[in-house]
Amino acid sequence: MSGFALHPDMKVIVQGATGRMGSRHAELMKQYGTNIVGGIAGASVRRAESAIPLFDHCADAVAVTGAQASITLVPPMDVLKAVTEALEAGIKLIVSPSEGMPVRDAIVACHRVREHGAHWIGPSTPGLAIPNKLKLGFIPDVSLVSGPLGVMSKSGTLSYETCFRLGSRGIGQSTWIGVGGDSVKGSRFAELLPYFHRDADTRALLILGEIGGSEEEELAEAIRQLGFAKPVFVLLAGASAPEGVTMGHAGALVQGGRGTVKSKTEALRGAGARVFTRIEDLVNGVLASDV
Repeated sequence: MSGFALHPDMKVIVQGATGRMGSRHAELMKQYGTNIVGGIAGASVRRAESAIPLFDHCADAVAVTGAQASITLVPPMDVLKAVTEALEAGIKLIVSPSEGMPVRDAIVACHRVREHGAHWIGPSTPGLAIPNKLKLGFIPDVSLVSGPLGVMSKSGTLSYETCFRLGSRGIGQSTWIGVGGDSVKGSRFAELLPYFHRDADTRALLILGEIGGSEEEELAEAIRQLGFAKPVFVLLAGASAPEGVTMGHAGALVQGGRGTVKSKTEALRGAGARVFTRIEDLVNGVLASDV
């Protein structure tokens, strides 16, 4: 799979563009500055007035517009179909905000994405953004501020609050990626780390993680292997959660000593990261640093 890349002027299509959420967020993303070049309505969908060109299929849209990315604003049971159609049309970056995608569908989608050498963000993600230039999803504008922090987050709400607090104090984001909190997802922290390693606009990395799974431990190993030298700040949510109970996100499950705050903290600190369990402490830590 080729390296993950984002470009502010990349051409984007919206799958599910005529649905209530699809049409609304297509317009909001376009207003933000995202280069929305078309939407997929489906041949059987009755056409309504639209601010963007509509196509029957992804292949039609790509052939006419040269689109490179897609956002799938479709119901959870339709995400696999939408991802597959985008891949077969040659799309290399797909963002899927839908919550509740079946685990089996997510596993199949991950396999197909890798077969096509593409990248998939989601499911259950608020999206991604380069502040003031590009937004795919529904990250709130009030939290988006240009700055030096690369952001990766499992939790949408947690990232909104943290980035709003930092942005209001003058520290914004270079690129913001919500990886989602599902146990099976298209992109994980460690897979995206090389992007922030290469990105000249990223001077430090902010990770909004949580208990459960091994994603933070994988990130710690990737930091060491890559020789990632930029400061890394990590918030681990769920410090008081009981073991063996899923807390909010499908991936937030602690079992057998893995996925605990202790195991994640030890791994991350061993890789040079600064780890916090409260937003206030994290914000103060970032503010006190030289980023």
